[in-house]
Amino acid sequence: MKWFNVTLCGVFIAFCTGTCGGQWYGTQKSSRTSKGGGSPAAGERCFCQLKGVIDDCSCSVETLNSFNNLKVFPRLNSLLSQNFFRYWKVNLNKECPFWEDDSKCAIRFCSVQPCTNVPDGIKGSVVYLEKNKIEKQKHYNSNDCGGENDLGYLNTTLSKESIDGFERWAAHDSAIDSFCELDDESSTDSDYVDLLLNPERYTGYAGPSAHRVWRSIYQENCFKPSTDLGPYADFSSIGANDFLKDMCLEKRTFYRAVSGLHSSINIHLCAQYLLSDKDGFTDSSEGIWGPNIEEFQRRFDPELTGGEGPLRLKNLYFVYLLEMKALAKAAPYLESLEFYTGNEEEDSDVRKAVRDLLNVIEGFPNHFDEGAMFTGGFQAAKLKEEFKQHFRNISRIMDCVGCDKCRLWGKLQITGLGTALKILFSGNFDQPLDQQLSLSTVRLTKFQLSRGEIVSLFNAFGRLSRSIMELERFQEEILR
Repeated sequence: MKWFNVTLCGVFIAFCTGTCGGQWYGTQKSSRTSKGGGSPAAGERCFCQLKGVIDDCSCSVETLNSFNNLKVFPRLNSLLSQNFFRYWKVNLNKECPFWEDDSKCAIRFCSVQPCTNVPDGIKGSVVYLEKNKIEKQKHYNSNDCGGENDLGYLNTTLSKESIDGFERWAAHDSAIDSFCELDDESSTDSDYVDLLLNPERYTGYAGPSAHRVWRSIYQENCFKPSTDLGPYADFSSIGANDFLKDMCLEKRTFYRAVSGLHSSINIHLCAQYLLSDKDGFTDSSEGIWGPNIEEFQRRFDPELTGGEGPLRLKNLYFVYLLEMKALAKAAPYLESLEFYTGNEEEDSDVRKAVRDLLNVIEGFPNHFDEGAMFTGGFQAAKLKEEFKQHFRNISRIMDCVGCDKCRLWGKLQITGLGTALKILFSGNFDQPLDQQLSLSTVRLTKFQLSRGEIVSLFNAFGRLSRSIMELERFQEEILR
């Protein structure tokens, strides 16, 4: 496969299937280290260039390592185990919109365990904002995850026509602002998934179907240099840094965000690798999972990646900064929510934990500066719309992934990143919260995020936070 895969959109090589054993295209040597290690020199190469200022940001790798590992990760890891954040409603049955899906993964590790019990408050709560106050309107649902929800009492002061109007209004605003094509949570094909019971990790999914997903992403949905080099040009003599110099800040941001997300997923794969699947395991067996140092080095050692490995890892820090700034920007809105599950004690603890996390994040001194992007009138507006359409297409490609677990985590992390982009660039979070609230009647405001967007935003950031934490563990193990 030519170098084009890396420099243009090879950043997504294992995105949908990075948890599934897909390889990151690029220059690789045939030499392989022995299982469990390799020479110290090879290990040092993965990290010796991973230091200093992060491209297009004012923050260093060292600062983020300390901030994430000591302050963010412990808080976020605890928060994501709570019921509000562990259940996510997703449609894993949507047909691929671009080609006929002819390859469904049959490997047992690709399957997603269905949920058996979701708190009624999660299945049936709708949140309205009025004068900086949250008013819960409860639905009453069956206890079965896959059961149909009965429409309960919503609001006796609003007619059905008014409620339907609010829903259409909210859907219209969401479609305009969204950087992702979101699943219809009311669809009978959408089900709640317990993320803690379906962890992201290696599954073994690979082959022509997975490669077709990657090709669609890098050939059709990435920004390209202004030089006309053709769709199959060989960039082996250029390198990612030189490639990015020919692109504006907005396009570099798109590339680095996608590349960083790809790096994060590859780290998850290496940290949760299938180490043993011996005869005798049952279909329900989990196998033995753990870190694979050789696989990590193969994906990030500069000598095995044409010098690109450390740049890929730096892009992880870039997308971390981007998503963290989105949380900081949306903090006043997020702090106004009840995170309702029906368990008053747990909900109170979650609200306190969210406020604590957001206070830590808001105190970070070197946030990503989204204000420098999409300035300049008509051309900037046109570029923003192109940026949005590229990302929306990538979110649709997630429905072409044949591995259910890979599809689940691909959709969740793309939705989380898309939600962060919506917060940063839709323009609906730029005014103080009290200026955006209706002062007359209960209404859905334009800046509102759905529960699915909130859950994906926190979980996607949690994946990036864990990746940075895992980097420290790999470094300690390799340099030991």
